[in-house]
Amino acid sequence: MTVDVVNAQNEKVGSLDLRDDVFGGRIKVDLIHESVVRANAAERRGTHATKTRALVSGSGRKPWRQKGTGRARVGEIRNPLWRKGGIVFGPQPRSYEYQLPKKVEKGALRAALAQKLRDEQVIVVDSLSVSEIKTKAAVEMLKRLGVDGKALLVDVKPEDTLMLSVRNIDGVRVLPSNRVSARDVMDTRRVVLTRAALEKLQEALG
Repeated sequence: MTVDVVNAQNEKVGSLDLRDDVFGGRIKVDLIHESVVRANAAERRGTHATKTRALVSGSGRKPWRQKGTGRARVGEIRNPLWRKGGIVFGPQPRSYEYQLPKKVEKGALRAALAQKLRDEQVIVVDSLSVSEIKTKAAVEMLKRLGVDGKALLVDVKPEDTLMLSVRNIDGVRVLPSNRVSARDVMDTRRVVLTRAALEKLQEALG
């Protein structure tokens, strides 16, 4: 597979050969799904909480004696069986984060990039930079590249001027190549990578 490399003016300045053993073959959608679910779970706040019988307000005094009244025995009004009593086994604050094997994460990213390449939603540029910190400059650069809507910009080490210029553009994100995940790739319309970043990813995913 060969992809064209363009400059900031969207003019072809070269090409890059991609390895078939990395971006060819069957796209494993199940790996992408597992990686996306894991990333979503890691972002859950998990601040839900319910009050147990120890936390519910109310007296701990025994309402009536154990025997002789004809009524059911009860120890306190905070009993879970009573109205306004404590909750049994209710949700408590917790973290939903978990880890996947490294091979699964790599396979998911490989499959996600391969899908975007097949859909022709990947743009490879020789460099990603703007001359000054201005949102307008970044918007014009993306417009020249034919990028609209949600976009992911990937470089080996993104420049500060670029990151500051695109932070106010809705739906546009900038990430270094070693921080990209399958969810980042799939949750965008266009993926713009520098030549160096794509070579790094190809080497890492090979």
